[in-house]
Amino acid sequence: MVVLYKIAALTIKAGLTLKKVIPQTCSMTVMVMFLLFIWPCSGFAKSPSTKPGIAELKYSWLKVKQLISSNDAVAVASPSGDLIFSKNIDKLLIPASTLKIFTALTALHYLGEEYRFKTDFFQDAENNLVIKGYGDPFLTSEIIWELANELASRLESYNDLILDDSYFSRLINIPGRSKSSQPFDAPNGALCVNFNTVFFKQIDGVYHSAEKQTPLLPVTLSKIRKTGLKTGRITLAGDSEEALLYAGQMFRFFFTRAGLKSNGQIKKGRVQAQTDHLIYTYISKFSLSQVISRLLEFSNNFIANQLIITVGAFAGQAPGTLQKGLAAALAYGSTFLPAESFNMMEGSGISRQNRISARSQIKILIRFQPFYNLLRQTGQEYYKTGTLHNISTRVGYIKTNQGRLYPYVVMLNTKGAAAAEITKEILKFPAFNSR
Repeated sequence: MVVLYKIAALTIKAGLTLKKVIPQTCSMTVMVMFLLFIWPCSGFAKSPSTKPGIAELKYSWLKVKQLISSNDAVAVASPSGDLIFSKNIDKLLIPASTLKIFTALTALHYLGEEYRFKTDFFQDAENNLVIKGYGDPFLTSEIIWELANELASRLESYNDLILDDSYFSRLINIPGRSKSSQPFDAPNGALCVNFNTVFFKQIDGVYHSAEKQTPLLPVTLSKIRKTGLKTGRITLAGDSEEALLYAGQMFRFFFTRAGLKSNGQIKKGRVQAQTDHLIYTYISKFSLSQVISRLLEFSNNFIANQLIITVGAFAGQAPGTLQKGLAAALAYGSTFLPAESFNMMEGSGISRQNRISARSQIKILIRFQPFYNLLRQTGQEYYKTGTLHNISTRVGYIKTNQGRLYPYVVMLNTKGAAAAEITKEILKFPAFNSR
């Protein structure tokens, strides 16, 4: 600044001196050059009303604007939620899997970060073993093997294996889900194992499990053969009834391996609270935060809707239903999305009937800031993507070198558009690259 003052003083002095020897127009030229070039560079020409940190973001948005059509929306905000850039911010668009962030936020609100799913094991008066599920999405082969060994230390044998999935309604229909064998179409239920999927491979014309910890049960082979695939992961359960049977077969396999024998059948039933004896309660080793981290990392539709239905049972009463979960989610959302249009049909984003605006997405991200590190990270970006046919979305945060989080939303509902392309341009903004 001192240097600029001296330059200005010398310039003015030179102008006055020159008046004695050259025409006045020359001295005026010197003054004009000062006003045009030296004064603006000094920083004094900036408007005093410009917000700190925002002025440097007033960068050419032309490239971004050119990539946004009338069926798309983009928004970038400051860490406090003040909008820096937006286009079509109130247009209701299909969010695809970016909806999972709101689902996660809803579960955290109602259940709490340290919530853990449980599974109960009872013995009834006829020495039947009764398993009651509460929606745990992480009952995997490894966990079932641990449970089998625990129960084998408490029982020698049992008659029938009775499965109680009454904590969720059996009439759960997820809009947008089909009955394909794709893993993203896996059905939901209160007692499910291995995400209702199986991973297989073919060796010398014979099918084997592609996971050493998971058996390839005979009941799965017919569906695997129908796919015509030599390797892959498919869902084996077309509905909750089939899912429950598959869970029972998997439990019985591991029980037998652990030495817990049975000559009975696998049946559906219910715990009789007055007469059945609780043998063991398994508390999940995964907290809700850990479940959400995996939900967002793998974009698992099954986990997302397990959470929404669990919220429905928790916030209302069992049995949990999709409708109860959605009602709880929208009631929570109304506290920070007042009077905003928001159409939520399920929790995963698979339904094309889901609709949300970029403005609402920014507000959701502001609420989700304490949990930003549960998102996938690439460089300075923490984000969640979403993809359906002709839908490309991406939302998250850009973390500066100073540790500030700038939420952004890119929702493209235009055929062939790619959210990653716009995000790439947003990442070039000066504020995100300053030291």
